[in-house]
Order: sequence, then structure tokens, then C-alpha cells
Amino acid sequence: MPAAASSRPRPHPRSWSRHVAGSVLLAAFFVLQAPAQAQSSSAGPVRIGVVGPFTGASADFGVPMLNGIKLAVDEINAVGGYLGRPLELVVKDDGASPDQGRKASRELLAEKVVATIGFCNTGVALKAVDLFQGSSSPLLIPCATGTALTSTYPAPESYIFRVQARDALQAPFMVDDIVKRGWDKVALFADKTGYGEGGYNDVVAALAAKNLKPVHVARFDLGVKDLSAELAAARSAGANVVYSYTVGPENAVIANGRKALGWKVPQVGAWPLSFPFFLDGAKDAAEGALMVQTFIAEPSNERRAAFLSSYTRKYHGKVAVPMAAANAYDATYLLMYSFLGVRDGNLTGRAIKESLEGRMKTYYGVVSTYDKPFSPQDKDAITRNMLVIGQVRNGAITFAYPEDAKRNLIVQRKQ
Repeated sequence: MPAAASSRPRPHPRSWSRHVAGSVLLAAFFVLQAPAQAQSSSAGPVRIGVVGPFTGASADFGVPMLNGIKLAVDEINAVGGYLGRPLELVVKDDGASPDQGRKASRELLAEKVVATIGFCNTGVALKAVDLFQGSSSPLLIPCATGTALTSTYPAPESYIFRVQARDALQAPFMVDDIVKRGWDKVALFADKTGYGEGGYNDVVAALAAKNLKPVHVARFDLGVKDLSAELAAARSAGANVVYSYTVGPENAVIANGRKALGWKVPQVGAWPLSFPFFLDGAKDAAEGALMVQTFIAEPSNERRAAFLSSYTRKYHGKVAVPMAAANAYDATYLLMYSFLGVRDGNLTGRAIKESLEGRMKTYYGVVSTYDKPFSPQDKDAITRNMLVIGQVRNGAITFAYPEDAKRNLIVQRKQ
């Protein structure tokens, strides 16, 4: 289980009060600036769509995503919502199924939500983004990392935004680290989903930029229970590191397979190596694994301490996937800030899009300080300077490097 769940930080009343006080002051500022007719609560709640895998194989990070969204909405509603109108979530479960995700997206759009936060699985999101784009309805993605999600449409026209590190950012960041550590013979294990396919391409490109290529490649279907033959082939090819790109229990299959072979090489990858399916499924075989992170659940500064104490209090101390919760929490506040940038209170898709692209006030978030996080040319809020390398130690995720732990004291801004 990640560090936050084991350390259980105690509530910090002073930091929490400052967080709420900041929300109150900001909300009050925009209420005073808005026209009187926009301040009426008679228009009813502001309906926001949420879609993700809240049951099934990807619920381990879908539920924390939903919890992060709910936590932010509760805080926002506690200080008056949007101009006196409460935020109301319309939640749809995609079950990590592309077809179900597309159906859920159609339902949300039919229910006239003003915007949607969601998707954990790249393949599910890829099957649905055209619906949001075609309806001119903003979609904020807090978890799915496939590079294509924010590059499918020309940026100036796109309604698809992301508050997460895309794979084209994560892959070079991890490749730089493994090269620095002297691991130059990479075995690449990637599933055959949209996530695995995109991640495979991004890792191969990142390796090529270092004049490297995988010494062995294994592609597999979700649900595979045994990869011992592929692991043996990777060992025979001379691999000195295994780079895995999959989102579920298959990461643990790889780790347990290495252990069974007695093959003591490191396993590295993207952020799913911080998920319970890996940590609980691989147990001691997961020890030492390295992964890219935007957020590690250690109360290293006031904002993060406030978020962790509030989350653990509301959800009884368990933050199963801290990155999913923190990025979703920030995405929800960014959406709210975009509402506050729509001065006439008319929350059309285009008005929200234009506000996200440059009309918002700075939001002092958990993962980042969001000062112009998006623009007409850029729909990804996370940049390389916000990333760190996490490591599994004693079954929890912590900083791989002491210098990253020190740097984490300061919340980064977009570069």
C-alpha cells in the first residue's frame, strides 16, 4: 500500500484552515465581480460529468480518482459553489471497457453536463474523445496518460484537456534515469491495449533518442497469468532492466515471474507500478521497482499535508493510488476556476474552453501551482519539472532520490 496509507498523516488544522480560507476569499472575489443576475441560485446546480472505472480491474485507481473529485466538490460547495449554485456530479462507471465508456459518455452528454472529468484507461478514452469534441463539451482527463489523447485534434480546436503526465513525457523521463544508472539493455514488456501500444511507441522513441533499442520485446493480452517464457527470453537476450507498460495485475505477473526465475534485474515503468495490483500482487517481488510520479503521498509541504489529512479523514486513511486522487482533485479545482473565469455566468462549452486556455486565476494546487496551465496551443498541464522518480520500499512508494524529496518541498510551476 502507498506511503500515505501506512503513515496516516494526522490532520493539520492550520494548513487545512488556510486552504479553505483561500477558497472562501477567491469565491467571494468572483461573486462580487459577477453581474447580479449570475449570482442567483435559482438556476439550479452546475452538473459536472464524471466517468471512470469504479468497478472491475481498473477500480484500484478509478475509485481514488472519484474520491479526489468528490473531495474537491465538497470543499467548493462548502464555500458556496459557483455563484451560489452547488456543483452536482453525474457519475458513470465505464468498467475499463471502451464500449461501456463510449456509452457512458453519450449518456453524460445527453444529460447536459457542462463539462466532464474522467477516464483512467487510455483505450477507453480513445473510444470516446470524439463525442466530447463533436459536442464542444470540455473533457478534463486526470488519469489516462496516452499521448494521443491530447494530440488527436489540432490544439486550438481541441476540447480535450489533461491534468496528468502524458506517456511521451513519462517515457523519456524514465529512460533518462535508467541510462544514468547504467542500464543499457532494456527488455520492454507492453500489453496490447491502447495504453500499452502508445506506451510501447513512446518508450521505443525515448530509447532511440539515446541510440538504444530494446534487446527483447514482449507484447501480451490483458489477463495473462504467466510470462515466464518471455522473461526467460529477455534474460537470454542479456537484458539488465525490465521496462513494463501495463495497467493491471500483469505488472505483478512480470515481477513474480522474475522472482521465480531467480532473475535479479530491476523493474521500471510508468505510474501503474505504484498501484495496489502491483504492490499487493507482487509483494516482496515489487521491492525496488522504479516508476514516474507527479505526486508522492508524503506531507512535504503545507498544501500536500492539507490534502492528505483531508483525504485520509474523509476516506478513513486509505489513499490507494495517491497520484490518481491528487491529479483528479486538482483537475476539479481547475474546472471550478474556469467557471469563475466565465464572467457572465453562462457556462457554455466554448466559454469554459476559453477560460481554461487563459482566463483563469492562478490555482495553488497539490501537484502544481497552475499559472496558465493550458493555452490554445497546449492542452497538457503537467510538464517535466513536476515529475519525480518513485521507488517501492517496504511495500510503499517513496522518493528514489533524496534530492527529489527536498525539491518536493516547493510546488513546481509549468515550464
